[in-house]
Amino acid sequence: MHLDVTKAIDVSVPIHPGMLHWGRRPEMEVVESRTAGDPSNVSRWRIGAHTGTHIDAPAHFIDGGRTVDRLDLSALNGAARVLDLTHVKEQITAADLDAAGLGTEERVLLRTSNSAGVLRSPWKARQWVGLAPDGAERLIEAGVRTAGIDYLSIEAVAYTTHWETHQLLCGADVLILEVVDLLHAPAGVYDMLSLPLPLQGAEAAPSRTLLLPRDAA
Repeated sequence: MHLDVTKAIDVSVPIHPGMLHWGRRPEMEVVESRTAGDPSNVSRWRIGAHTGTHIDAPAHFIDGGRTVDRLDLSALNGAARVLDLTHVKEQITAADLDAAGLGTEERVLLRTSNSAGVLRSPWKARQWVGLAPDGAERLIEAGVRTAGIDYLSIEAVAYTTHWETHQLLCGADVLILEVVDLLHAPAGVYDMLSLPLPLQGAEAAPSRTLLLPRDAA
């Protein structure tokens, strides 16, 4: 199948020192500069594995779980359904997923009010919309291989002590795609392309992610 990526929606968040981040923000150092007389421009970046649009591998919460460099990339590339959950206030439940039209696609992206709100702030919010544990169980039951959301964490705020949603998804070998900007990706089915950096032994890695509308294929 030929994919025209010129029509794709880039749902990745640009990485820069002032960006939204869970903890320490990226740091950039200019190593060589043409304006300083060097033959080329060279920079050095210090970033965390969970910077920007990124994949959480099972190893994030499961000892001995697969690391990013050992992922089956077919779980990240193929038909993906964007669900419109912009009406949900705090926790996305199993009932919310079913009402939004959860289908048979192995990749599901949760489009919430985060995309138009807290995702666009440079500072981590105290409240955001996340996935409740029973929602995670519903995705696992449906055979989802990758679950994505439009904020720093797929976890609903109420569960950020024991991280039940992460535990469930990682334990079931479901990949988690976080910090996905879905503001310009309406509900529907797309072809998703997502390729995480193959950081050897890492529990997560940044992943450039594109959504190609099916009528653009």
